[in-house]
Amino acid sequence: MVQVYLSLGSNIDRENNLKSGLTELTAIYHELTLSSLFESEAVGFDGSPFYNMVVGLQTNQTIEELSKTLREIEYKFGREANAKKFSPRTLDIDILLYGDLVQSEPVQLPRDEISFNAFVLWPLAEIAPQLLHPVLKQSYHSLWQNFDKNTQKLAIIPFNWQG
Repeated sequence: MVQVYLSLGSNIDRENNLKSGLTELTAIYHELTLSSLFESEAVGFDGSPFYNMVVGLQTNQTIEELSKTLREIEYKFGREANAKKFSPRTLDIDILLYGDLVQSEPVQLPRDEISFNAFVLWPLAEIAPQLLHPVLKQSYHSLWQNFDKNTQKLAIIPFNWQG
């Protein structure tokens, strides 16, 4: 089993799509570790605010199998196959970490946005504070403590999901 961390986000029917995504992930991977739910401004384009969170899980799937499963979940909830990178999302699921794997293809790991997007780093630091970034060799707690929190507005949102 490998420990995996995923970033989930939505800015279209946000709460329903995130709850649906969590239900799908639970059906496949059973136990999930959930961060708080955060609201953030759209990054890279003009759009409605996003709800974001980080989910930890364990799997026996290869990185390719995991990627395929996650894409299928996204498509099930309305993501278009040719969606632009910076655009509205019904459900966006990105692999942040797959154990200590460091690679650039077929999926970049660790995902580079961990260190520069508050909506990824804060929730990851919340559920895996002592875990070390496999490249930077710093804990996520430390990375969050040193993050310039004035660069992105982020707020914790009450969230009730019964998985």
